[in-house]
Amino acid sequence: MSDHSATPRTDGALAALARFCHRRRRLVLLAWIIGVAAVAFAGFGFGAPSDNDFSGGDSGSAKAQALIEKHFPDRQGDTLTLAVKAARGIDDPASRRRIEKVIAELDASPLTGPVTSPYRDATLVTPDRRIARMTIPLTDKEVEKSAVRPLVDTVKDASGDGVTLGLGGERAEKAETPPQGPSEGVGVLTAAVILFVSFGSLVAMGLPIVTALMAILGGIALMRLVGYLVPAPDFTVLVAAMIGLGVGIDYALFIVTRYREGLRDGDDPERATVRAITTAGHAVLFAGTTVVIAVLGLAVMGQRLMTGVAVAASVTVLVTMIAAVTLLPALLGFTGRRIDSLRLPRRASRSRSLDRRPPAERWAVAVQRRPLLAAVLAGAGLLVVAAPALSMRLSLPDASVQPHDRSSYTSYAILSEGFGPGYGAPLIFAARIGSADTDLRPVVEAVGRTGGIASVTPARTSRDGRAAMFMAFPETGSQDEATADLVHELRDDVLPRTPGGAGVQVGGPNAGGIDIAEEVGSRLPLMIAVVLALSLVLLVALVRSVTIALQAAVMNLLSIGAAYGVLVAVVQWGWLGSAFGFPTEMPITTWVPMMMFPLLFGLSMDYEVFLISRVREEYGRTGDTRAAVTAGLARTAKVITAAAAIMIAVFATSLLGSDVSVKQIGLGMAVAVLIDATVVRMILVPAVMELCGRANWWMPGRRAPKAAAVRTAEKVRA
Repeated sequence: MSDHSATPRTDGALAALARFCHRRRRLVLLAWIIGVAAVAFAGFGFGAPSDNDFSGGDSGSAKAQALIEKHFPDRQGDTLTLAVKAARGIDDPASRRRIEKVIAELDASPLTGPVTSPYRDATLVTPDRRIARMTIPLTDKEVEKSAVRPLVDTVKDASGDGVTLGLGGERAEKAETPPQGPSEGVGVLTAAVILFVSFGSLVAMGLPIVTALMAILGGIALMRLVGYLVPAPDFTVLVAAMIGLGVGIDYALFIVTRYREGLRDGDDPERATVRAITTAGHAVLFAGTTVVIAVLGLAVMGQRLMTGVAVAASVTVLVTMIAAVTLLPALLGFTGRRIDSLRLPRRASRSRSLDRRPPAERWAVAVQRRPLLAAVLAGAGLLVVAAPALSMRLSLPDASVQPHDRSSYTSYAILSEGFGPGYGAPLIFAARIGSADTDLRPVVEAVGRTGGIASVTPARTSRDGRAAMFMAFPETGSQDEATADLVHELRDDVLPRTPGGAGVQVGGPNAGGIDIAEEVGSRLPLMIAVVLALSLVLLVALVRSVTIALQAAVMNLLSIGAAYGVLVAVVQWGWLGSAFGFPTEMPITTWVPMMMFPLLFGLSMDYEVFLISRVREEYGRTGDTRAAVTAGLARTAKVITAAAAIMIAVFATSLLGSDVSVKQIGLGMAVAVLIDATVVRMILVPAVMELCGRANWWMPGRRAPKAAAVRTAEKVRA
């Protein structure tokens, strides 16, 4: 963490805030406890429910969905799909008794509507009578996943004696997905170990943990209340918890580090607190603001729920910032000089070394001796790692990418074997018609003749005679690239050339996922441009250098691109995918890359702020860029390394959970932070700044450093 001056201001707003929180620490702590308790009670008890409907907009699938909702009300509501595979056939007496018992139990549930037995409808059974399917309507559109879990257990328990049953559908899939489990707890424990090793004191370790946990509790609860104004999907809580825990602990870490430095320099506890907040706290506020602005860049995507994610994550980060500059000073007031109590036993220091320079400083000097070589090798390496990102495919996960012990995957596997992999992802065609006599048979026949279509259903006219719909089942699943190509062929070639087909819209979950992925791909460059522009303005304002701001932007793009490349290689290509807990190769979840970019860009700017602000301070003192870089790197390397290790640990623990999308974003962000804290900060920054020399500090309208200062710096260097 860096200062902005050797002597911190004692008359500014931050100094006054720090002094107040330190002196009135009991009042501040009580206010935080009461405030968090009240917000938690309201948020967790009466917060807005999650909204996972990504539909909407002007896409073909959105138009098809609007027609279906308006003219086919009987198709509203969620459904479950029961899949049955009998080795001896479903007509075997023992198999039939087992199957009919399950059907009766599902039919008797208050959550389900009538279940049509495959023994009454031959179209529900394969020709060899070994595989059958049943669609089970749910009576309550807002049924909780906990209520569906008993139905899943009933189906799983019924399997045996040559009969395999699986229950699929979105509600069944969510009901079977376990909670994220101990990942957040593991993240906190790992962060505590890193802090203990870094500080060597249990008291110093505990302050960032307590501050972050209280801020996260209040932030997530407040986020639930904000959900009434800006709805967000259910994964938002997990993402916000990861981000809040990471930045919350890191921000408190920087301030506590600065506080301990003040005590070692002879300051009393109050002055050390004021010094920490006016230096480290100032950078924390700037870094946190950068994260908030970057995350709010998601609103540019024009996706209603992504805007909700952006607002929710921003609220959590905002609360952690406030806690860092108000709650933490109060806690520091309670600890005083006992900040280093309960110390970690350390071995006696070795004899004085000939070279007392910190390792980070020696490393920086080594990089500066061959700056061009270091920059080329590091940049080329990151570009190679980023190369797989060029083949990134986006999709929304379905049952086919779930763990293979899940009932939803069993249902998918059975249906794929009996009716084709596209059965679980049908295309739904909908169109307005002039009257009930309008004939859509030419359209149905043209779709049925299209390569890649396994089967089609007859067209069905709505009761009001103003709309018609039919379904087509692809030969490939929703995660297959051929399915997306098929949707484009139908929309671009088949329907326009068929009489009556021009007004037919292609919808359904399959087409909807494709539309969302393409919308994300088309808007992602705009979001990147907006986030870059806003972040550059903020960084120029802080470091007062256009050159350094541009360097930071390019380096951040390289580290994020490398993270995308690793994500594609692991998740999409399957390289070490099983080792990271991914059941199979799969496309990247649609919202993951657009969520990763603003978050990572903001977090990368954190480390840029902490390093460059110290370099800027050293340069202002000496006028020597090389000395400023080495000194800045030496003074911030330890704390940035600890902060990055905490962030990596928090993100990596998401791999312990069960949600494949959250695992993806956790893996990608952990890789990005690792690259940013090593390759970027330790190689690219010193190498590029050495190459730029005095041009690092170029700012329109500002004079170059005075010659006297430069000459003095050169003498010092000599």
